Amino acid sequence: MRLGRHGLLLLAAAIALIHLEAGAQSPATPRTRDGKPDLSGIWQAFGTANDDLLPHSASQGVPAGLGVVEGDEIPYRPEALAKRHENFANRANRDTEARCYLPGVPRITYMPFPFQIVQMPDLTTILYEYVHAVRYIYTNGTPHPPGPIEWWMGDSRGRWEGDTLVVDVTHFNADTWFDRTGTYHSEALHVVERYTLVDADHINYEVTIEDPRVFTRPWTMRMLVYRRKEPNLQLLDYDCYTFEWEPYYPYPGL
Repeated sequence: MRLGRHGLLLLAAAIALIHLEAGAQSPATPRTRDGKPDLSGIWQAFGTANDDLLPHSASQGVPAGLGVVEGDEIPYRPEALAKRHENFANRANRDTEARCYLPGVPRITYMPFPFQIVQMPDLTTILYEYVHAVRYIYTNGTPHPPGPIEWWMGDSRGRWEGDTLVVDVTHFNADTWFDRTGTYHSEALHVVERYTLVDADHINYEVTIEDPRVFTRPWTMRMLVYRRKEPNLQLLDYDCYTFEWEPYYPYPGL
């Protein structure tokens, strides 16, 4: 069947209308009563950043990954790079994850576990499935407490820059890694996170790392975080033990 000029114009108009209706039906960015993007919900990062932040081939138990670091380079100082190599060689027993410690920020965000954001005007709370960790991001304008203080998850203070939640995190200990390859930091670590709601179901998560004792300059990683939408979804239990606990605490019925 051949369409005349008039028919082609009608067809083009119909296609344009379909696209407009599809755009109108796409989920709008949810907002709180005070007009801020609403980050509340259960989220999870999917990828291999917890295994290795940089591009890597597949290995035993580790899928290949494209990396999440801007420029595919972590700018170590020479002496720090030597320690990173030492960490990698001893990763089976040095990784804080293997020792069941809190993984620190930002690593806890891209571990293979969901987390729940509860957003209020003056305080945003993040509940993590991993070892029941809880994090408080104060958005009431209060400053970091005077230091030095060495905390596993640091101290988080947030502010809004347009539609982006910017979180300044400091007061860390030196005992956490960024991934399983030994990428580490010192007590001088300073983290700036940026949470930007791309649409109703995706957060663009960007992190800038600064630690003059370990790195020659600040560096950035970024990834998408996805809203979990399964029916009846909730955070479940995940406990971590450094010993074979089943003989002491057997599962009921076994």
